[in-house]
Amino acid sequence: MTTALPTRAASPRLSSRPDLTATADVYAPLGGTIALPARGSAARGSAARGLSGRRPRRRLGPGRRLPYGLVIGPALLIAVWAAASATGVLDARVLSAPWTVVATARELIADGRLLSNLLTSAQRAFLGLALGVGLGTVLALLSGLTRVGEALVDGPVQIKRAIPTLALIPLLILWFGIGEQMKVFTIALGVVIPVYVHTHAALRTIDARYVELAETVRLSRWQFVRKVALPGALPGFLMGLRLAVTGAWLALVVVEQINATSGIGHMMSLARSYGQTEIILLGLVVYGLFGLASDSAVRLIERRTLSWRRILAG
Repeated sequence: MTTALPTRAASPRLSSRPDLTATADVYAPLGGTIALPARGSAARGSAARGLSGRRPRRRLGPGRRLPYGLVIGPALLIAVWAAASATGVLDARVLSAPWTVVATARELIADGRLLSNLLTSAQRAFLGLALGVGLGTVLALLSGLTRVGEALVDGPVQIKRAIPTLALIPLLILWFGIGEQMKVFTIALGVVIPVYVHTHAALRTIDARYVELAETVRLSRWQFVRKVALPGALPGFLMGLRLAVTGAWLALVVVEQINATSGIGHMMSLARSYGQTEIILLGLVVYGLFGLASDSAVRLIERRTLSWRRILAG
């Protein structure tokens, strides 16, 4: 059953209203003119967009994570290296081919030299990292939570920050000799600064309302540190830890080439004396893999412990 719509002539009341059944009628609530299509879901969607005056929202974030995205860059770099070696662009005397490095790695693994030097380097790096992270965290807590601690600690740390760690190696050799103590302490000095700076900055940017709330509920100093200060400083600490891990491996590369008798750096120094570029490249690859694995581990810890945050990285 169909009902006829009244015409403008039959009903003067409707004569001033636009005919919404037409395809080109005009509705102007804000002074503009917007054409309203007659029917259909697509037409209704277009009309809604026209009435709202907004375009569809565009995604501005980086998007979803790519599967195996962490290895795409290194794999592409190795592919370019292999292609340049295969085509003769890279001279084998200047830069050995990837397959030569792989064959050398097999030989060194078979005779046990690579594993022995690898364990020595890892031990130095982790001892220096543990010492530096612990010292940097303690100093950041002292300086970030008390004015007296800031007056005593922050100035010397900022002075050390302006002095490269490698510039202190001659002085450290005079103090500790050329043994393991000097190497571990040099790595620790390279780790302290990023941990301290980022943890201290995170402590000082904790919302003052949390501090007032802790005072209102009468938390003790230790309870405040455990329940407010440490959770609040955790994002900054983890960022400092990422930089510290990289700094530990960078310092290790240097100290292992100073009168060392073992380690990846010592192996590379011997290879330099005999012009064995494949062993030097193998050492660089090992350092790079260690650094990548360490950084990935810290990033995984960061995602797990800070999963409550809604951030751009996802």
